Amino acid sequence: MRNSLILVLGGTGTVGGRVAARLRAEGHRVRVATRHTEQRFDWADPGTWAGVLSGVPQLFVLLPDQTGLPEAFLPAARDAGVRRLVLHSDRGLDVMGYAHLQQTELAVRESGLDWTIVRPDWFHQDFETFFRPAVVDGRLCVPVGEARQGFIDAGDIAAVEVAMFGRPDLIGEVIEVTGPRALSFGEAVATIGRATGREIVFDGSEEGYRAVMRADGVPDEVVDALVAGFTALRDRGDTEPTGQVERILGRPGRDFADYVAAGAADGLWEGTSGPAAG
Repeated sequence: MRNSLILVLGGTGTVGGRVAARLRAEGHRVRVATRHTEQRFDWADPGTWAGVLSGVPQLFVLLPDQTGLPEAFLPAARDAGVRRLVLHSDRGLDVMGYAHLQQTELAVRESGLDWTIVRPDWFHQDFETFFRPAVVDGRLCVPVGEARQGFIDAGDIAAVEVAMFGRPDLIGEVIEVTGPRALSFGEAVATIGRATGREIVFDGSEEGYRAVMRADGVPDEVVDALVAGFTALRDRGDTEPTGQVERILGRPGRDFADYVAAGAADGLWEGTSGPAAG
């Protein structure tokens, strides 16, 4: 199915946009569908599914944040002729209790399709998206203490996910991907501080996180749920790099320090704490 059409759902974000671009660069025919494309696709509107799925034997799915896979979607995809599915999931789904992703993975496993599930760890690019305002303001709070995480570059995640479409030997595998070395949030923030000349404090305590969330108006019950997940992640301890990027791509993943050096040169953490440009 090398030259067959690949439908990319979730193809405009940090990872999905890279997946679509890489597929095209490798000569695949790609259809990216969203609520805003000419051929409209909306997870909440089954009436938009059939046209987008028509003529598509291969499918990449990256769900919107906190969104589960509708029960009727995979049967519709199978009936439309989809045979191969690559799902972008999350390495923290069990420890953080992401029920919507757990249910999605189960549905994929039971779909009757040829599937591969890719579970990435934290992205390098998290520091230029939802962590950026705190980094720019000089204080980041994430209640995971000093437990080391497997930060991985979004480009490496996309490369692994694209590789799945040419790897029948990886059908039926759940692949957990990390960067080449684990580091704590404190170490990550210090790396950004050195590269930018900024003083950036990391607070890994529950108390600090609760104070920030309350100041932002987040309800206590939501904060409690978030803290419970982060506490479980902290208690899991240090991540051991999985080596899957090296196994699948035949090269090391991008190191966090290299990402930060390039980001600092591009001015990712300059200016105000508003959304990063681009």
